[in-house]
Amino acid sequence: MPDGESIKGYKSEAILRREAAAILPDDLTGKSVLDIGAWDGYFSFEAERRGAADVLATDHFCWSGPGWGTKDGFDFIHSRLGSKVRSFDVEPLGLTPEKFGQFDVVLFLGVLYHVTDIYRHLEAAAAMCRDHLVVETETTMINTKAPLARFIQSHELGGDPTNFWAPNPALVRLLLERLGFSRIDVTIAGKPHAVSWLPRADLKTRRMIVHAYR
Repeated sequence: MPDGESIKGYKSEAILRREAAAILPDDLTGKSVLDIGAWDGYFSFEAERRGAADVLATDHFCWSGPGWGTKDGFDFIHSRLGSKVRSFDVEPLGLTPEKFGQFDVVLFLGVLYHVTDIYRHLEAAAAMCRDHLVVETETTMINTKAPLARFIQSHELGGDPTNFWAPNPALVRLLLERLGFSRIDVTIAGKPHAVSWLPRADLKTRRMIVHAYR
């Protein structure tokens, strides 16, 4: 916080800084940023700190929907920072350029594996993006060239029944190419999560960060 106070969260500051380094450009001066699925807003506020001229944080699942989170954390940090980040409670499919405009950078972090329709949600995020889309998601079958997604059973990945799909890099790359992105950079991160009923190593899930550019 500005006064030097620290808050011990679910993730340490060191982990969050490493994630931010992999997800956000170092300099966002003058850029507009949309954070889809912002929840507590760490990346929204970090984008503002890196110079973004306009940041819109959106969520519904955690802020007022069926998720177990709330908007309290976002509102608390927003107040403590004296932030100018805007916020709007809306589902990803409710975002349209006609209503909200387009943004230079769109963050779509930790959302894709929670939705039942991967293509429609990527399409919605892409429509909001003028230049640079960042997707972070669970992934699997990372060495498989065929575009595939694995269905996640409700007892897997921490027993969270809101996890549905782990797309492989080939599928996300193909979908983003179809949605008009010309350069796509994929990074695989994190330790693999074991799958109880599929023993093959390439069917474990990991995290994937994708930077797509128009």
